[in-house]
Amino acid sequence: MSKCVLVFLAIGLGFASCSDGSVSTSGAREVPVASRTVGAMESQSAAGEQQLRAIVGSGRLADLQWPNFSDLAAPVREFYEQGGHKLGWSQGGKPTPQAVELIGILEDADQKGLDGMDYDGARWPDRLKSLQAAAGSTESSLVNFDVALTVSAIRYVSDLHLGKVDPKVLHKDFDPERQKHNPGVFLWQNVVPAPSVKAALAPIESPYPGYQRTLVALQKYLKLAKEEEPNPLPQVKKAIAPGQDYEETGYLVRRLQFLGDLAGSVRLPEGSQTYSRELVEGVKHFQTRHGLEPDGKLGMQTITELNRPMSDRLQQIRLMLERWRWAPHDFTEQPIVVNIPEFLLRAYGAQREPTLYMRVVVGRAMRTQTPVLEEDMKYLVFWPYWNVPPSILRGEIVPKITNDPEYLQRNNYEVVTYSGKLVTDGVVSEDVLAQLRAGKLMVRQKPGPKNALGLVKFIFPNDQNVYLHSTPSQSLFSRGRRDFSHGCIRVEDPKALAEWVLRNNPGWTSDRIEAAFHAQKEQQVNLARTIPVLIVYGTAIAKEDGQVFFFDDIYGNDKALAKLFAQAYTSRN
Repeated sequence: MSKCVLVFLAIGLGFASCSDGSVSTSGAREVPVASRTVGAMESQSAAGEQQLRAIVGSGRLADLQWPNFSDLAAPVREFYEQGGHKLGWSQGGKPTPQAVELIGILEDADQKGLDGMDYDGARWPDRLKSLQAAAGSTESSLVNFDVALTVSAIRYVSDLHLGKVDPKVLHKDFDPERQKHNPGVFLWQNVVPAPSVKAALAPIESPYPGYQRTLVALQKYLKLAKEEEPNPLPQVKKAIAPGQDYEETGYLVRRLQFLGDLAGSVRLPEGSQTYSRELVEGVKHFQTRHGLEPDGKLGMQTITELNRPMSDRLQQIRLMLERWRWAPHDFTEQPIVVNIPEFLLRAYGAQREPTLYMRVVVGRAMRTQTPVLEEDMKYLVFWPYWNVPPSILRGEIVPKITNDPEYLQRNNYEVVTYSGKLVTDGVVSEDVLAQLRAGKLMVRQKPGPKNALGLVKFIFPNDQNVYLHSTPSQSLFSRGRRDFSHGCIRVEDPKALAEWVLRNNPGWTSDRIEAAFHAQKEQQVNLARTIPVLIVYGTAIAKEDGQVFFFDDIYGNDKALAKLFAQAYTSRN
């Protein structure tokens, strides 16, 4: 299944529009186009070229923050092969304008949610000062400077394009097809001669508006982190209800206003400790943005989240940017994306923006987590059977049959062979029960409104046997936290999803879909065009209106990714 159509090495790709509205890199050294040297290559002596080849061949440069670049040996070598082993970042013994601008971008890598230290951010001022000194530079220092910048730039563009962490390290089933890129060739062809380095790098970033909004959110929370007051709100033993007293209402007002959940014009009467209507509305707004029940009560969990430092929120945003970079830049068809911690499904349109939203129920955090994965939806089934998974059969169904031999009959189950032959849909005998315990037979639930899968399931074949489906348990969708399933994903509005999924199937009108929901017979419908389904995990979402929503790290994936993110370069000494 070929989904990604991004070609990293092409010049002037169709993603040029990605630079429109992109977040500017503060501190980047902008150089007027007229002053730029295009295709600058520093001539070298035989000794200089030998030094360059030796460094590149060794995969190590002591001047670097992370000296070992052997994992990048191929793209570094290809960078210099493009220009016949000439230097790409200096001319006349001085750094080129492109080098100066690129260094500014590396120094400001935190503006993209990356760590400037990984790209020698703190070391560049002294290097530039040395090269720009009136006395000029030795050929040896120019070689070291050039390789240091090449390695740092390759690391940066790779991280900016694909992410610092390989998603398969954390999620073995998440392997979206992203075309491999050659950052060395890309840098030589697109950045070394670029009138604007910033513009040259724009096409390699994630093209989704959600990614750009997350970058904007990053700037906002970087500012909040600098302005934050350190003193926390006092905790409570019992939730404060509207109209009751809370000793720190003044600070609560300031905190809510600081976070943007309460209008700046709100003022309390002098000395008031009343948890007033205005404060209740501000707390509800905050609760909604942070995945809490918006009940307006000032309880322990709400105060804990109000006190969470902005450094924690910045971490969530940085990890969200990393996950955006994992996604393919384009798909053959618009995808369906389920975000586990948000308990939300989005179906995307042609403009890379969602056209359909709905709440979902995902797997339990403690026992049956929904996996992060990417597959193609190929068909859906109306009035499906539910084939009880072996783990549920052993852990739940067999014990219930043991206590009540009529359990299956009363709950519309039946025992069948693995080929689908009916064994019994009545009272379960001891012999049949023994075969179920031994795994020789299976149990399935008959189609119908009370079936655990509801009236439709959406299939994207995968090793985890996870799929989307409807459910008779609609009350769970009103909960704030919705991790209740055995791993599959229950959808709130199956008819709307069926209409979206079947929009490319001729003849499948809304009326025909409605009829299928009431047909009282199993029916499989193969999709005219397969649909990519991504089950992802992101705890910071920047919405279209500029608000940023944060969610609990219910599976601990943020914690695991943060560790991998921080350690991505530490072994390269």
